[in-house]
Amino acid sequence: MKKSDKTKPVNIYESKMSESLEENMKYLNQKLAVDSNFDVVYRVIEVGGRRACMYFVDGFCKDELMMKLLQYFISISPKDMPQSAHDMSKQAMPYVEVDLQDDWKNIIYFILSGVFALFVDGYDKCILIDSRTYPARNVSEPEKDKVLRGSKDGFVETIVFNTALIRRRIRSADLRMEMMNAGKSSQTDIVLCYMDSRVDHDFLDQIKNRIRNIKVDALTMNQESLAECLYRKVWWNPFPKFKYTERPDTAAAQVLEGNVIILVDNSPSVMIVPTSIFDVVEEADDYYFPPITGTYLRLSRFIIAILTYVMTPTFLLLMQEPGYIPKGFEFIMVKDAINVPLIWQFLILELAIDGLRLAAVNTPNMLSTPLSVMAALVLGEFSVNSGWFNSEVMLYMAFVAIANYTQASYELSYALKFMRIINLILTAIFGLYGYIAGILILLFAVAFNKTISGQSYIYPIIPFNFRNFVRRFLRGRLPESKQ
Repeated sequence: MKKSDKTKPVNIYESKMSESLEENMKYLNQKLAVDSNFDVVYRVIEVGGRRACMYFVDGFCKDELMMKLLQYFISISPKDMPQSAHDMSKQAMPYVEVDLQDDWKNIIYFILSGVFALFVDGYDKCILIDSRTYPARNVSEPEKDKVLRGSKDGFVETIVFNTALIRRRIRSADLRMEMMNAGKSSQTDIVLCYMDSRVDHDFLDQIKNRIRNIKVDALTMNQESLAECLYRKVWWNPFPKFKYTERPDTAAAQVLEGNVIILVDNSPSVMIVPTSIFDVVEEADDYYFPPITGTYLRLSRFIIAILTYVMTPTFLLLMQEPGYIPKGFEFIMVKDAINVPLIWQFLILELAIDGLRLAAVNTPNMLSTPLSVMAALVLGEFSVNSGWFNSEVMLYMAFVAIANYTQASYELSYALKFMRIINLILTAIFGLYGYIAGILILLFAVAFNKTISGQSYIYPIIPFNFRNFVRRFLRGRLPESKQ
């Protein structure tokens, strides 16, 4: 099994392996620090009368398969032993996924990725057997991207499972799954998924070049790290440049529309590019119901998104300028005494809602229900009775808090939140002019935003395309395929 190698240091700048097994073992033992890493295992065996050594990472290889391969290698007689690594991989390897490599950088990358590596004395190439398996959870429906009707599977942290879920839905030879990696230390696997005949190849080449030119040590936060590396412009605009989904059916639909899907290893969601504001608002439920129902759901989501932005600033403006209240709506006026200025009530509740959301994420399931009841009592009835908040303010903020969950995109919800806070502050200071200025800031932030491909963020409004504009709001029947 493992042995301590106390020989002189090996030249770690060598790029190609040699035909000598001793030299190869000496190099790998030093590079992989086999004496320190308990999970990096190597074993010296005899294959067809030749000395050989196999390297693998414990926990990534299938035990039963490894045992069968080991038995097969030991059973090879000297007369049946192939003379080259190429002949060995083609004629005497009882496995499907086999590759040959002689570059040390690639060999070490594959070994640390879980691939089984076999070195045979006299062979100038390493035989790589992809027998790896990763710990993974079930492909159950994601908690965030639930639908009322439709498939109930979801992406997981294993990239091979995720590509298989897309392949299951698109059985076309035109589908491409292109593997790349990024991160000097992490070497994180990244897969670009697209339809070769439908994708914009100029944009695809642009994405590939950006990934190749990423100069980071590791993609620590998976997709968020990759997103920040792919898009480094205008960081202050909060509206999302990427759409994320944990649903394979949504990802497959976007691929068929000509978009690029980016899968990152260890992440249970995929990135969809390019993405406009209308893409972010769309959901799977729009297509799992008949056209009239899907249209209603889509329009409802648009209207609710607008209301979450204008509700509280409009109320604040009307309280400051009672003359703007339409006739018959005088009942919206605050009835009780205002002890804390309304603007501060709104800002405190905006922060409190996020505090409750963070608390819910970190609360054990067994305590979530009683703590929710306590939060409702304390922040609801008691806070109003104590004089800190007025009941009208609590009502409108409760609507905003609940309505935010109609959006599947967290990024879009927070973008609207930031714009709403800006509008509240401007309205409190400048009144009607501040209210109008806040709306203009929102419109400018959306209109002058760009997708990662450099296109308009509000297409098909700019540039205007009537047919696509109607399709963005009205859910039509599925188009027939062109023969």
